[in-house]
Amino acid sequence: MKIESDPNFLDDRQLARIRWRCRRGLLENDLILARFLDAKGATLTEEQVAMLDTLLALTDNELWDLIAGRCEPEASVRPLVDELRIA
Repeated sequence: MKIESDPNFLDDRQLARIRWRCRRGLLENDLILARFLDAKGATLTEEQVAMLDTLLALTDNELWDLIAGRCEPEASVRPLVDELRIA
């Protein structure tokens, strides 16, 4: 019996790659990203993954400033930053 994965969601291998990229030098970022992936990683959409890629391209301090609310995110990543702030 063949089990087909839902193309709208990540498979385990893709999620593992993202989880590895979320490992950060700043502990606060690391904890928030890990908690977020634990809660929502399996159901991330392609759009959310693209937003996460954009955020992961930032330095640790830039990312922390966004999550901590010290600066406002661009509109293109605002929905994901809002979710990270809740995480």
